[in-house]
Amino acid sequence: QVQLVESGGGLVQPGGSLRLSCAASGFTFSNHYMRWVRQAPGKGLEWVSSISSDSSNTVYAASVKGRFTISRDNAKNTLYLQMNSLKSEDTAVYYCVEANSGTRGQGTQVTVSS
Repeated sequence: QVQLVESGGGLVQPGGSLRLSCAASGFTFSNHYMRWVRQAPGKGLEWVSSISSDSSNTVYAASVKGRFTISRDNAKNTLYLQMNSLKSEDTAVYYCVEANSGTRGQGTQVTVSS
């Protein structure tokens, strides 16, 4: 079955950077679109970014465009999210999602605070 394990979260100051990773297993990763979503405290899930199976197409939410970069390494079955110029409003639990099934991992906490 689809298994997704996120890592790389932590506490960072405003303006800082983090790189999230998502290790995928249980399916043919290279054939699937992937997404990052996040959930801030007390709020619902928010879509952040999507990437096509061959990385040819990437899309971003307006709130992160120009600051975040989604990428993938199909040889390593791994999805990434490079987050730069972080703001307090980026504080959330970040999840990677397999687009077909909607399965997501356990999430990784990102806290942006001084």
